[in-house]
Amino acid sequence: MHIIEFTADSLRFVETVPAQPPHDGFVWIYLDRDDLDLHQAALQQAALQLGGSQLLDLHGQDLASAAHPSHYDYTSVYDLIIFRRLATQAETLAEEEHVAAVQAYHGQGGKARTKAKPGLPAFNRISSRAVGFVVYDRLLISVHPRACYTAKSFIERFLADAKFSVDAVSARNRIPSSPADLLLRMVNSMVDSYLDLRKDLTQQLDHWQIELLKPAARFTDWGALMGARSQLQVLEDLCDEQRDAMQEWLDSLREQPQFAQTSAGLDNRANQAQHDQLIARARDVIEHIERVVHHARRMEQSAETVIQIHFSAQSHRTNDIMRTLTALTAIFLPLNLITGFFGMNFEFMPLLHHPTAFWWTVGLMLLIVLVTGLVFWRKRYIARTGA
Repeated sequence: MHIIEFTADSLRFVETVPAQPPHDGFVWIYLDRDDLDLHQAALQQAALQLGGSQLLDLHGQDLASAAHPSHYDYTSVYDLIIFRRLATQAETLAEEEHVAAVQAYHGQGGKARTKAKPGLPAFNRISSRAVGFVVYDRLLISVHPRACYTAKSFIERFLADAKFSVDAVSARNRIPSSPADLLLRMVNSMVDSYLDLRKDLTQQLDHWQIELLKPAARFTDWGALMGARSQLQVLEDLCDEQRDAMQEWLDSLREQPQFAQTSAGLDNRANQAQHDQLIARARDVIEHIERVVHHARRMEQSAETVIQIHFSAQSHRTNDIMRTLTALTAIFLPLNLITGFFGMNFEFMPLLHHPTAFWWTVGLMLLIVLVTGLVFWRKRYIARTGA
């Protein structure tokens, strides 16, 4: 469990929970989900001492759940927000290795081997991890997956900002001013990872579309394509849950005009400016989430459209082949009639014993082929198609 005190222009790590938050700042406590049971008593004591109320048992279970969807809940003292961030490639690889090791341990034996997932790699990256936040007026508690990049990256950034700021004003602008401000910055960073994923998804889906629209290609990887569409639906549902959670929290912020802390001696105008800044940050996060949702829906529609175009092109190609075969059949049908006529077993037939009858018959057949082929060519029943 890590404890950090934020002041107006700096931050510092502390070993134990302070008796009270700094007069011009707040306290951030973050820990790994795997260590939540170990530090449960200390966390409840910190919540009571710094926030004024312990966590409800139900909310403690929500924080401990790794599979909890994005969610918002509240009490009269604190707000609870569960937000699912995008898993990193290292986390996804570690999870696959763990699953392979467990399978090898339970009967398969031998060395555990990770099997690459089918389909396009970018779509396999659509995996999320739950991060829990408890927001008090002067305290923020966050529960992260093990080795979560969010908390570490923000600590390094804030330390650099506090160290290299030219003056106190610039440091104050870079250091979060309240627990809600810090929460919004972390959530915004999580949403940006989804925005960064859009480029990879678009490039790989475009590659797949090119393969689908090749005239001579025989696309067989339908299972992977259906899996990619399923992953896009998962991404859309995930972002819908995120948007609902953040929208509910934004509504609660709007209903609490004095949400920002006032113990630092700030006047009403500064208080209102801080509150407006929180509202603007929350709206910006929701707008980023909506951009991801719109992009996922557009990609899903694009994939569906390309599949329909693919099958339409295949149907058109089949129709061209059948038209050509039908035209050839119609050309040779009179020839079959002539050969069938002269193949009848009659003793006396006209031209049967004539010395030039064979050549006349062959010439007639060639003439029929030429005339019929020319007519079909003029009517475009037989046409040369591009490869």
